[in-house]
Amino acid sequence: MSATGLLQMLLLVALLGVSMGPMGRYMAKVYGSEADGKAPGDRLFLKVEGAIYRLLRVDPKREQRWNVYAMAMLAFSLVSVLFLYALIRLQGSLPLNPTGRVGTTPWGAFNASVSFVTNTNWQWFSGEQAISHLTQMLGFTVQNFVSAAVGMAVAVALVRGIVRRGQKTLGNFWVDLVRTITRILLPMSFVVAIILVSQGAIQNLHGYTSVKPLDQTVAVTGTDANGAATSTPVTDQLLPGGPVASQSAIKQLGTNGGGFYNANSAHPYESPNGWTNLLENYLLLLIPISMTVTFGVLAGSKRQGHVLLAVMATFWLLFSLGAVFAEQSGNPRLNAIGVDQSSSATQTGGNMEGKDIRFGPSTCGLFAASTTGTSTGAVDCMHDSLTPAGGGFTMVHMMLGEVSPGGVGVGLAGMLINALMAVFIAGLMVGRTPEYLGKKIQAAEMKLVVLYIVAMPLALLAFAAATVVLRTAVASLQTADAHGLSEVLYNFASAANNNGSAFAFANTSSPWYTITMGIAMLVGRFFLIIPVLALGGSLVRKQKVPVTSGTFPTDTALFSGLLFGVIVIIAGLTFFPALALGPIVEHLSL
Repeated sequence: MSATGLLQMLLLVALLGVSMGPMGRYMAKVYGSEADGKAPGDRLFLKVEGAIYRLLRVDPKREQRWNVYAMAMLAFSLVSVLFLYALIRLQGSLPLNPTGRVGTTPWGAFNASVSFVTNTNWQWFSGEQAISHLTQMLGFTVQNFVSAAVGMAVAVALVRGIVRRGQKTLGNFWVDLVRTITRILLPMSFVVAIILVSQGAIQNLHGYTSVKPLDQTVAVTGTDANGAATSTPVTDQLLPGGPVASQSAIKQLGTNGGGFYNANSAHPYESPNGWTNLLENYLLLLIPISMTVTFGVLAGSKRQGHVLLAVMATFWLLFSLGAVFAEQSGNPRLNAIGVDQSSSATQTGGNMEGKDIRFGPSTCGLFAASTTGTSTGAVDCMHDSLTPAGGGFTMVHMMLGEVSPGGVGVGLAGMLINALMAVFIAGLMVGRTPEYLGKKIQAAEMKLVVLYIVAMPLALLAFAAATVVLRTAVASLQTADAHGLSEVLYNFASAANNNGSAFAFANTSSPWYTITMGIAMLVGRFFLIIPVLALGGSLVRKQKVPVTSGTFPTDTALFSGLLFGVIVIIAGLTFFPALALGPIVEHLSL
């Protein structure tokens, strides 16, 4: 690892270590006091929230059972999909369209609307070439806020189900949604957008700005009939504008990932320099990591939160180091023949294919591990250009499920689901009914845990298997070999895990990919969220049982190790055969 890469990782860890405690405790106050409204910022936020509740005709003091909570969430998501679909299809006839973008195809609009509502933010299109400013702001940016808020609300509902006893309700979906946006996401995004603008990110409503290039010399374009060189003057360049900084702020903070530009966070208009790159990496990790502190506070045991944090941080660190060293080591075939792979500007060495020379391979590896571990999908380098090992690390990171540390809210929920699986296994070992935070984990809960665990792999592997035997889909692959299989696996892993990054060569704008990946996104979002809420509803009714000498403690290093092992074994048994034919074979062939 380069000195710059090591310094950046240490600085990132230090920033997270300093800020996750205050952030986590603040969120605990926001959610823990949702019934009586006593939380920081009440004098500022209560009037705004009250107006929203009146508009929605919501009684903020009336809590909901899990099924009502789920129906509210599903109804809100359905309306969001329909609204966004219509906006994308009709954008050519709507205002704030200075670049004259027309509506997309029906299946393309289906994919895009599902993508942003499910917090996936997968883009089969180049944003600056296909989407109007109105759609970017009223459609995509709005969904960046609300889809993130839905994930956080669901996680908090599960936590209430675990910590409450003998009750029937999990809170109020509309209150959790509104509070998440007004008190957490919106204020922080506003500050971050100002910081990005101050560093050079653009924020305007312009279409294209015509500028003269610095080099005004003529360009040689060919030869004439006599063999003499012909040349034409260099024309002006058209620079795309738009409301970029405001979208970039929430795309990172809400672990969304959809970029205004096709190059995403590698574009200097989105991330102008190394400091903004570090800021964006920090933002996508902040809320998922901090929610472990929130859980510890709400559960009344900080050590319970520390256990989840330790597992999340260990996974993130291992995959970050793996991706960094894989990219820093470069291509062994080029190394063997003495080719210098370093950038002439940075002399960083390693695999510079698909990298921005401002960042280099170490920063790319760190960002890639963070974005795949948090289900963000934003990139500062092209993942299809990663080494086989580097691409494999990012792919497996997604296949673990949303736990390392996962997306906002859903990462904590995923870790708690795996914790329930771990205590069930521990209960089998000691021969007694498993318990988690004093709640007995019985057959009803384990059925829901199993549904949660199998939904994502089923969507990923089923669609990937169909893709590699469908002639039209195979024809769009870059190569019909191990890397081609890696492209398929990565893209469906990204969709089913609501990530949004890509091995981008495959023709994902085709009807096959847009429809199947849209379905995978729906499965990866709602077939996981509904079991989570049902689990919360089942656990909230239970009374806590007293701790005895036979109780397996879940706030120790031993349980951290068991939880880590359970996650690794489940992912390994599920995906190793496919990985062995894809990135592993590709790496061994070098």
